[in-house]
Order: sequence, then C-alpha cells, then structure tokens
Amino acid sequence: MSVMSSNDLGRPLEGVLWMAGAGLTFVGVNGIVRYLGTELPAAQSAFIRFGFGLLFLLPALWAMRGMRFAPGVGRMFLGRGALHVVAVILWFYAMARVPVAEMAAIAFLGPVMVLVIGGLLLGEGLGARRIAAVLVAVLGGLIVLRPGMRELSLGHLSQLGATVFFAMSYIIAKRLSREAPASVIVAVLSVTVTLGLLPLAMMQWQPVRVEQVGWLACVAALATLGHYAMARAFRAAPLAVTQPVTFLQLIWAALLGALAFGEPVEPWVMAGGGLIILAVSANTWAEARRDRVGLVGADDL
Repeated sequence: MSVMSSNDLGRPLEGVLWMAGAGLTFVGVNGIVRYLGTELPAAQSAFIRFGFGLLFLLPALWAMRGMRFAPGVGRMFLGRGALHVVAVILWFYAMARVPVAEMAAIAFLGPVMVLVIGGLLLGEGLGARRIAAVLVAVLGGLIVLRPGMRELSLGHLSQLGATVFFAMSYIIAKRLSREAPASVIVAVLSVTVTLGLLPLAMMQWQPVRVEQVGWLACVAALATLGHYAMARAFRAAPLAVTQPVTFLQLIWAALLGALAFGEPVEPWVMAGGGLIILAVSANTWAEARRDRVGLVGADDL
C-alpha cells in the first residue's frame, strides 16, 4: 500500500477542477480526430499520434535505462501493448464515423467492462451491488445505441470493441502498478503501441499533409495533458468525488458535436450516458465507503 501525505485526497475542489480539465482535453482529442475524418487509415493516424506521444515521454524513457523488473513483467508489458494496439485502431476508426457525444457515452462503459472482466476472469468477485451497477449501465448503453430502433454502424461496434480492449489493458495496468512506477508504465505503453502500430500503418500508408501531422501532434499533446490532469485529480480527491464530474464530458461532447459538426443533440444519448455515469459513480461511492469502514466481503451487500 502506498503512503500518501496528509494533503493527499483532501482537496475535493481541486480534484473536481482537475477532472473537469481532463474531460475538456479528452473532448478536444475527440473533436480533432472527428475533424480529420477518414482520409487517413485508422492505424496510420494512431501511429502518428503515438509517435508524437513518445517525444513527450523521452524524459521518462531516459530514466528507465538500467531498470530491472521481476520475471513475467515483460510479458505483461507486451500483452498490454498488444491489447492497446487493437483498442486504439478500433477507437480511431470509430471516432471518424460516430457522433462525438455517442462516442463519449459508449466510452463510459469502460469501468463497467473492468468490473465484469475482473469479476468473471480474474476472480475479483461480482457481488449483488456490482451486478446491479452493471445491469443499470448496460441499460444505459442500450438506450444510447437503441438496437432494433436504428441500424448500428460498424463505427458503433468498433467503439464497443475498443472499450472492451481498453478495459483489459487497464486491468493489466493495475497489476503492473505493483511492479513499476506510473511514469514507466505509461512510457513502456507508448513504446510498445508505437512499435505495434508501425507495420500496420506501413501496410496502408497514405500521403500525409502537414496540416494532418500538426493536428495529430495536437492530439498527442492534449492526450498527454489530459492524463496528467486526471492523475492530479486522483491525487487531490477520492474517485467517489471526481467520478461524477465526468458527466460534464458528455455535455461538452454534445456541444462540440452540435456546434462544430452539426450533429443533433440526442436526448437518448444524454439520458443513456447519464445512466451509465450514475451506475459507475454509485458503485465507486459504495466501494469507497466500504474501504473507509473496513468491511470485508461488502461486495455481497
């Protein structure tokens, strides 16, 4: 268990502001990729973005020289990199084709995927409360997607797939956090993903304009800034405090889609996304409360 200073997790307003800032940067990422559209293949766009990301992480990569890890950690790094390669290709493909607000709403299913995968495959348990949170979130996802009421595109399915692969990557990251500093985990991910994307990008490489390269550099910068802001939020306040703030990301995504791309603000998307966030936030709050009172086996409540 890490030891935090008395100032950690005791600054809720700061945590909320950092999380709100993180949400703005991620919506900016979505908007740029949506603006770039389908001119570049998804693997090529992702490769250029992660290539720029490596530049921002050079200090962390330099600090890694000579580091040694426990047996098996290298395989975990490679496995996470492979999962992330699939996830980012699916995400870039979807983001160029699916309305911004719908992308944001579907992405909120990520924490639910982590619960399900962790509970079913890793033996972390799925008590009554977690099952209820999953069911409510799935209902929210169905409201967003409305299968049977409209045709689901390959973009929607790609975003669902990306959410699953991102969740699996996150689970491995949680395990890696016991073996390596966060900066190392992020830096190694950038290296493995960039190398994994390289051959896929080369197979379908298209001529790139300077403007496109510049926008993808902005994507890398905003993504790096967003992850930094999120880390600051987690350090300033408990997740139960910062999690509900993510609903602002859905509102900003809807506004961006409407103002920049002429996408209608769908009440179904807002309602379904809100339901997903409510389920995730309620489960987060309950688990934080359980940890505070030291209950054992509280997942069955």
